[in-house]
Amino acid sequence: MDLEAVKRLVMAGESETVEFKRSTAELNRVGETLCAFLNGQGGTALIGVTPGGELVGQQVSDSTVRDIAAMLDRFEPKVQVKVERVRLAGTGELIVLATPPSAETRPFAWAGRPYRRIGSTTSQMPQEQYQRLLLDRAHAHTRWENQPAVGVTLEDLDREEILRTRELAVLQNRISAGTSLDPGEILDRLKLRENGTILQAAHMLYGTRFSSDYPQTLLKLGRFRGMTITGDILDNRQDHMHAFAMVREAMAWLERTMPLSARFPVGRIEREDRFPVPTPALREAILNAAMHRDYSNPSGYVAIAVFDDRIEVISIGRLPTGITAAALSGPHVSNPPNPLIAGAFHRTGAVEVWGRGTNRVIEECLRHGIAAPTFEERGGAVVVTFRAEITPGTRQAPSRDQVGTKSGLSRDQVSVLASASEPKAVAELMAQAGRTNRTKFRDQVLRPLLDAGWLEMTVPDKPNSPKQRYRTTPAGVKALEEAGK
Repeated sequence: MDLEAVKRLVMAGESETVEFKRSTAELNRVGETLCAFLNGQGGTALIGVTPGGELVGQQVSDSTVRDIAAMLDRFEPKVQVKVERVRLAGTGELIVLATPPSAETRPFAWAGRPYRRIGSTTSQMPQEQYQRLLLDRAHAHTRWENQPAVGVTLEDLDREEILRTRELAVLQNRISAGTSLDPGEILDRLKLRENGTILQAAHMLYGTRFSSDYPQTLLKLGRFRGMTITGDILDNRQDHMHAFAMVREAMAWLERTMPLSARFPVGRIEREDRFPVPTPALREAILNAAMHRDYSNPSGYVAIAVFDDRIEVISIGRLPTGITAAALSGPHVSNPPNPLIAGAFHRTGAVEVWGRGTNRVIEECLRHGIAAPTFEERGGAVVVTFRAEITPGTRQAPSRDQVGTKSGLSRDQVSVLASASEPKAVAELMAQAGRTNRTKFRDQVLRPLLDAGWLEMTVPDKPNSPKQRYRTTPAGVKALEEAGK
């Protein structure tokens, strides 16, 4: 790195990936910060720069070099940190220490303690997060899904389903048309068999006979009267099946269970039949549940619970490290905990691999005219909740925020889109909508509009910037026009 590159880094200021230290007298703090970088996105520590961004440099002697080497030797596991010296005008030097992202080998500890980076602050990592990262490190190489399925042979798998995967993958151009029709060779191609041994991922995807060794292949389907699980059970079905069958069975049951309404759209003579929740959104949620749940838990399952006012899709397991329930409503990375199982679904064209599934669920719901679903971790499970009137006449009177238009927009959202033709601050939009609770306004009004792409930030890389403003996008203008029809 040359001096101009350093100056550019300094101009941008301290951040989640950049730290300034005046001198090597702060080497202990440098070690903690480098540890935090290694446990995050990687980063650069600049020694010889004041907190205000002044390049002061320092004298670098043999003793200084030894001190830096000793500091780096205190990492566990051992790390590769790039150390560079950049000369300033005069006799001083800057010391640049850069760490790459190290997702596969984290967590790291320095001097026996792990650290994390939040914004421009380094702090000690909570024990629970450290333990999860340790499990993730082990999981990257030795996962439940890539272990042998003891006692399982090709005869225990659904041959037709394997061939169906091949056929769909060929149609999607995600496998060669010359791929063998032999089920075993197809499994080899999908990395679901190793040296003739069936892996547990293959058993979960295609198994037909599940012994007591694999109770986690359970699908639970329940229709409850009222709005709580303590209500009468109108329909209760439970069965063990492989993941592909699980998705099909769940969707078929939902389509039989949900009420079907009809309407005649303006300007058309054809009747339009509608479920209370769009089936593409439900299918995406069920696919995610089948792919990303914790298969190592013998008590695991996928469950669909239908109440009078909502549908819940439940899968036993936790979200991957670094992904929160709140992050699922916006852009996020794809980090599947079961890459072999997810890969098989991807080959068929059922899903993509860009972490956009939950965003498509939100878009489908808003387009359908219902609220965006909620995502949460609850009691060791991931729960997706779709709010909709499943039994007419049983839902409580909607609040002001729930009263929508034909486009699915609430009155407050219409007000925001209409007033944000020019960039507006949150306070201005709240005043326009007559709202006083900032948190509820963000969660109930702004966030759904941002998720749908109907509203955008003027400073998207700094969501909490005091200069942040919001403006209506062309798609938002179109939605606003639809709301007025």
